[in-house]
Amino acid sequence: MSKPEIETIGTTVVYKNRWMTLREDAIVRADGSSGLYSVVEKPDFAVIAAVSDGEIYLVEQYRYPVQDRFWELPQGSWEEQTVDPLVLARAELREETGLIAGSMLHAGRLFLGYGYSTQAYDLFLATELSTGKTQLDAEEFGLIAKPFKLHLVEDMIRDGTIKDATTVAALGLLRLKGLL
Repeated sequence: MSKPEIETIGTTVVYKNRWMTLREDAIVRADGSSGLYSVVEKPDFAVIAAVSDGEIYLVEQYRYPVQDRFWELPQGSWEEQTVDPLVLARAELREETGLIAGSMLHAGRLFLGYGYSTQAYDLFLATELSTGKTQLDAEEFGLIAKPFKLHLVEDMIRDGTIKDATTVAALGLLRLKGLL
């Protein structure tokens, strides 16, 4: 890791709840000028591309901040900051889709938005799928999970049906690595 170009001289927690912290850091840049930087801290999450017989599972759910329902790869986090990414991925896959993966390949780690947040995510390719029982009350959360042919998911990205940047980045990374 290279030497920081910015020195933090003070930190103030502006807001905190059990899911996130917003802090403001007083900084000094390499040129000596001072400033303020706001940082969102959230737990890392897992994203799972569950693939079987040329199909990939997506979930549709309501996303409150943007007031609409969207299709995306299964993904989620826990409040604990130190959870093993593989344990998290397996649990989220089962919780959201009812699927159990016989194989989970760690395909990469990306940051969600490192210009404003510390949050990162681990991407897993899940294969050798079997059906279990979802652990979410689908009616309570309005979650729909179903498989799509991969070419249809790519069409959904192209036509703007899928708007989740994490899903688009994850599928792009899997394609670039030759895993899809």
